[in-house]
Amino acid sequence: MIIRTATRRDLPAVIALLADEETVVDPLTVEVDEAYERAFQAIDADERNEMIVLDEGDGTVLGCLQLTYIPGLGRHGQERALIEAVRVRADRRGAGLGRKLLTWAIDRARARGCTLVQLTSNKRRTAAHRFYDSLGFTRSHDGFKLAL
Repeated sequence: MIIRTATRRDLPAVIALLADEETVVDPLTVEVDEAYERAFQAIDADERNEMIVLDEGDGTVLGCLQLTYIPGLGRHGQERALIEAVRVRADRRGAGLGRKLLTWAIDRARARGCTLVQLTSNKRRTAAHRFYDSLGFTRSHDGFKLAL
């Protein structure tokens, strides 16, 4: 297993992971349109954003997450890391891959000097919540979203 920064070649597999977390979506069936291309290019070009993939070692993407570094005046000017879009392929869950991926992301944020790692999770994803609890995350805040 290799954890690495995603490349453009990984984009269909990442989109497939994000499309449906309950089933395995074949990346060959995913349409990579201009909006996905633009978003990936923006992430790739921004030093404060990383799209990370868990690669089986042969180029097969088994998991992903986006890591964003946020500067701020809170916490005495220290950066925080935001983890988003966490997915492990449905047929590979339960084997420790998510733990490996999240532990890697936490270690990366720590090495960068971040003093806090935060994430949000849909209230319906109760299994994911148990997983995040097991990694030491605490439910300290309520999140709010406003669709525009």
